[in-house]
Formats: sequence, C-alpha cells, structure tokens
Amino acid sequence: MFSQSKPNIIWLMAEDMSLDLEVYGLKDVKTPNLNKMAEDGVRFDNCFVTNPICSPSRSAMMVGVNQLLINAGNHRSNRGVVLNENYKPFTYWLREQGYTCILGHHGVFDKGRKIDVNFKHKALGKWDGKTEFGLFDKRDCFEEEDQPFFAQIQLKVTHRGDWWNDIRNQSKHPVNPENVELPEFIADHPMTRLDWAKYLDQVEYMDNEVGMIFKELEDKGMSDNTIVIFIGDNGRCNIRGKGYLYDSGLRIPMIIYHPKGIESNKIRKDIISATDITATILDFAGANIPSYMTSKPIFKEKSTRDYVFAARDTWDEIEDKSRAVTSGKWKYIRNDKPEIPYDAHQAYLEFYRPALHVMRKLNQEGALIEYQKFFFESTKPKEELYDLVKDPFELNNLANNPNYKSILIELRKKTLEAYKKVTPNKKINIPVITDAVNVLNYVKNEKPDLYQQMQQGVEIGFQALRLNIK
Repeated sequence: MFSQSKPNIIWLMAEDMSLDLEVYGLKDVKTPNLNKMAEDGVRFDNCFVTNPICSPSRSAMMVGVNQLLINAGNHRSNRGVVLNENYKPFTYWLREQGYTCILGHHGVFDKGRKIDVNFKHKALGKWDGKTEFGLFDKRDCFEEEDQPFFAQIQLKVTHRGDWWNDIRNQSKHPVNPENVELPEFIADHPMTRLDWAKYLDQVEYMDNEVGMIFKELEDKGMSDNTIVIFIGDNGRCNIRGKGYLYDSGLRIPMIIYHPKGIESNKIRKDIISATDITATILDFAGANIPSYMTSKPIFKEKSTRDYVFAARDTWDEIEDKSRAVTSGKWKYIRNDKPEIPYDAHQAYLEFYRPALHVMRKLNQEGALIEYQKFFFESTKPKEELYDLVKDPFELNNLANNPNYKSILIELRKKTLEAYKKVTPNKKINIPVITDAVNVLNYVKNEKPDLYQQMQQGVEIGFQALRLNIK
C-alpha cells in the first residue's frame, strides 16, 4: 500500500465535540482545514462513543472494548487499579509492530497531552501491565527517526475552560452571537447565543491547529506516508450534550485522511463505534486484532453494526446509571435511576454551563417551551425512545406511544443483551474525589457576588477559584 513498509498514523482528538463543523453542515462556523481533510478523505456521519464523558470514553478507545468490561465506566475511577491481564492498551500492540508512540504536540493549545483513562497508567515508559504502565514513548514532536510513528494529539481548546474568552478576544473574526442557530432544546437568549458563539470560536481555533499539523507533515516530507484521523472524545459541553445519552452527547465527528489507501470525498453512513478506531489503527499498522477487542477495523470490510451500545454512570458526585442503544435511526435510553434528574446540580457543571443557569431561571419564570422544560423536571423518564430521522433533536419521547411498542420492546431487548456482554466478572469502583463541590461551596459562602454572576450565565473561572482555596 505504501512505498515504505508502514505508514505513520496521527490521531487528532478534539475534546467535547459534536457534529459542529462546517463539513457537517453547520452554517455558523468556518473549518476550512477539516473541510479539506474530508474532501481528501472519508467523513463518517454515524460514529458514536460508548460513554458521553471523557475518561470512560477514552478508556474504551485506549483498549478497544466497552469501558464497562474493564471497570472504567465511572468517571476518573480506578486510577490505581491494574488493568485486567487479559487486556492491553493498543499502544502496546503498536510498539510490537515497531512504532514510536508519541503523546501531544508542541504547537497545539496546552500541548495536547491529555490521556485520562480509568486504569493504572503513566504517560511515558514501557508497559507490561504488572510493574510497568507506560503508554507512550515520547512527547510533543515527530521526527524522521521516529518513523514509523503513532502520535495521539489532544485538541484541548474546545474543552470547556477558563481560556474561552481569551481565544475569542484573539480571534480576528469572532463568531457573531446574533447569527448563530441554536439547537431547539436550548432557549434563545443573549447569554446562550454568546456562549454558543464562544464555543464556535474554539472550534475555528482548533481547525487552524489541524491545518498546522498538515503543514508540518508537508514541510517534513511525511504527507505521502501519514494517515490522519480526526475524532471527538464525546459530545459538546452544553445542555443535553457531554454526560448525556442523547445524540449531542454520543455522536461525534470522525474524518480519516489516508494518502493512498482510500477513496477521497467519500461520506459513510454505516454505524461506527468510537472503539472501532482502535482496531482500525492496528489494521493500518499491520497488526493482528487481539481477540478480546470488540472494535472492528472499518476499512477491512464495511461495518455491519446494527447499533452502538452506550452507558452513562457516575460522574463526580452524581451517581447515575443509564444505558442506551443507537442505530442512527432510533435511540433508546433506559434510566435505571430516574430519581436523579437531568439537571442534577453537579458542582463542576455549575461553573461551565452558562445555558444551564439561564434556562433554570427561565424555567422558574415559566418562560421555557415544553421540550426545553423537559431537562429541568425533578425526575427522568424510566425509558426514552426517539426517531432520530424525524426528530433529530430528540424532543418527542415515543416510549409511551402504543404505535411504537414493537420498536420499544426490540430496543429494550438489544440494550439488555448488549449490557450483559460487557458486564465484568468482578465490579470494581474506587472513585477519585472531586474538589468541585468544595469550590462551589466556597463561591456560595465567600464570593456571593461571583455566585450571583454565575447564576446569570457568566463563567466566573473554575481553575483560578480552585487554586484560591488550596
């Protein structure tokens, strides 16, 4: 396939990204570099993560199996627990094929070095899964002597953070809040429009980083022998996005540029699990796919998945449990803890979801329309069913509609079957205690003016406050 024996592979992972790119039809944002990448490669329209929160999703992709199977489903849990000996991170198998595994890139925002997986590991070093737990060989740059190399680069700027205002202020053409089109489940308000515009400013910054990576490949003479993969780690950090089993939490962008091996300007509609990227990378590298992997190489043969199974479990102090299947056509969600509301007042999210505060106030004033009020009900439905073709924003729950009973029963059964397949023999949960609750209490008690601003939809800066109380 290549003049050299093995291709280089770069995996660009944009944080907290739904299909909010120009190449996916969003009018309010300009992403010329990702447009070009799609023109020269393949765009996937139905790629779904197996958990809508970063660390479980990344754990699943790092090993190539659903996160529940390796006790990695609870956010930032089990960080000191050794991965079951039957499983290995996929970088282990790449190294077996002679690859140099590189983490991050010196030219991207905050250096792109995030790993965030829920088992014992360290960034650099060897891996034997017993006494050595290194995932990568080096940081920040790929050079001629590293070839063949695999580089995993996090594009962090799109993740919620205190830098969003600075990035927007640096932009020569910030997105105009008056022009943006909000999803129907987000109330139209000046603060929600501004928040959405800030998000798109980060997306445009990230697109420039993609262009920078491609330019470096050209300058180093590597562009003809380097596969580039672009995906998200979970959906956007906003109402019904990251942390939730709706499409805006599960469906992620995926674009693959392969200089010699695939068709260009192609769009694939088949159902892809984000874990499939793991087997696909090993396939590109010429490695055998380990038998334990539930992921599939997506270019070896067309995907035959009927659906992707996803789960939401504990996130910080909110102990939740929901399961779902999605086929791109239908979405079924089973909420095993309906008493935990969607708006659970999770401390960390209080700092980073301005729309939440704005819509809470509008809800109290009776100013939300029916399907916007849904998110603020005191309980969740036990089951949810959505027709994603007719109802892409998942506004009309069909679970109690008798006309869809047969579909409900079928997807209920698929969810149960899929869950049984990924239930580990022994469940382990050793959580990391979050400090967000303490920071929120500090703001409430010691900084009432800031707390008032937060309730009006102002992002008051979590990290700086966090440092203040340490």
